[in-house]
Parts: sequence; C-alpha cells; structure tokens
Amino acid sequence: MARSNVSIYAALASNVAIAIAKFIAGSFTRSSAMISEAVHSLVDCINELLLLLGIYRSNKERDKKHPFGYGRELYFWSFIVAILIFGLGSGVSIYQGISKLKNPVPTTNLKWNYFVLAFALICEGISFWIALKNFNKTRGDQSLWDAIINSKDPSAFMVLLEDGGAVIGIMIVAICLTLERIFKNPYIDSIASLLVGLLLCFISIILARESRSLLMGEGISQKTEKSIVQIVKSNSTVIDVKRFFSLYESPDEVLIVLVISFRENLNTNDISEAIVSIKGEIRKQFPKINFILIQPVADGLQPDNFSG
Repeated sequence: MARSNVSIYAALASNVAIAIAKFIAGSFTRSSAMISEAVHSLVDCINELLLLLGIYRSNKERDKKHPFGYGRELYFWSFIVAILIFGLGSGVSIYQGISKLKNPVPTTNLKWNYFVLAFALICEGISFWIALKNFNKTRGDQSLWDAIINSKDPSAFMVLLEDGGAVIGIMIVAICLTLERIFKNPYIDSIASLLVGLLLCFISIILARESRSLLMGEGISQKTEKSIVQIVKSNSTVIDVKRFFSLYESPDEVLIVLVISFRENLNTNDISEAIVSIKGEIRKQFPKINFILIQPVADGLQPDNFSG
C-alpha cells in the first residue's frame, strides 16, 4: 500500500514549531485563546504521529491470522485521532473559554500574539497547500466536500481537514484579539476559545463519521458497482449477477464477492474459463480490486441459499 506521506510530515513539522511558539506566547500574554490554539497544535502533532503509526502497521504483510492483511489498522488509528481531537483539542479549548468567562483576565503584550499568529498562519498555510495539492491528485472532478466524503484514505483527508481547521482557528483568534483590543473587553478572548473548541468539535465529528464507516466495512460506490456488473454481464456466458458484495480492506485494497448465474449448457471448464476472463476484465479497469471471489449458481437458485 504505497502512498505519499509528504503532507503528514509537513503538517507534523509545522505543528511542532507552532505549538512551541503558541505556548510561549500564551504564557506571556495570559490569552486563553492562544493557549487553546497551542493545545490545538499539540493535539495535531499527536494525530500526525498516530496516522504515521497507522500507515506503518497497515503495511504489514498478511499472515494466517489476518489473511487479508492489516489495512484496516489505518482506519482504527484514524478513529482514535478523531476521538483525540474531540477529547483533548475541543475539550480543552472549551474548558479554557468557560474558565476565563468566570474569571476574565485582560490579554497583555498583544504584539507577541500577533507575531506568533502570523508565523503560525504562514506555516499552516504552507502545510494546507501541500495537503490540498496531494489530495487533488486523486480528487478527480468531484467537489472538495464530495471528495472528502468519498475518500477511502483517512491519511489524506484528515491532514487536509486538520490544516484547514488550523488556518480557520488562527483567523478566529486573530479577529477576536483585535476586537478585544478595540473594545477592551476580556470576555472576547473567552469567546475565541469557545469558537475554536466548537470548530474542533465539528471537525472531529466529520472525521469520526468517516473513520467509523471505513472501519465497519465500507463498500465501493454505486457507480463502480454498476460498472463492474456491466463488465460481468457483457460476458456471453453470464445470465445475471444475483448478489454483489464489496469491502475496502485498505485505501488500495478492495474485496468483492459476486454470485453469478451462468448459462445451463456450460461445463465446468467453460465456467472456469469465464471466471478467469471476468476477473481479468475487472482488474484491468479497477486495479485496486485485489480480491475477487466468484460463486457460480444455477439460474433460478435463490442467492440466500448460498452458504460459501
């Protein structure tokens, strides 16, 4: 399962530097929004490390215990990332905001915050651009949102959403700090923390939803399924496709099971040759479909009677 990890490494390097700068600035200026952003960057660092761990473990060779390989390790660790964003990133930001609402403290030395935010915006912007560039390589003609929802590679869309969320978070904090300075209202800094927390909560829900779907066994799209059915039916020996099952074992490995009724006048050799031909045509058009299982049944037999 070869894939480029450039966007992950770029995001990791960026977030390490940014987290350190934000923590220093937050300590000097007593800004809860800046501390929230620092926690956000720290959580992103942990997330990138977990994604790299997931990719590494998903590349393990298949064995007797896992005959289809370890591809779903990536989906598992992606789900853990979503939980961390919600529990640590969103939770700490919201806690910071509520705490300062109860005991508002004016933010001081705002020039530190502006300097760090400008530095963070440049780093996160570059990281986001790299992630978007890599994501667009497989996006096709889909809209960005549809491509994220339909993507089977969490390592691609997670980094994209994290970096996009980081850029939006920085802009929220910068705007709120400016408003606090203009109106001399320390409560605005608390509102910034709450907004960052809600933003991270929204991102974590999207990531958890997509990771859960993949982890539970998401199949191929209806468009791809229809194309495969057409390939099968175009074979002169086939009467109909009775059942169709599909499953993503990893972003680059797909399992499909076909229950096909063949013409009655065929012998065993004819059916075997037809199966080989059908598999070859499917793999030719869809290289990611690594595992193809075909079960021939007599025409008229109910697919539910199929047990193997």
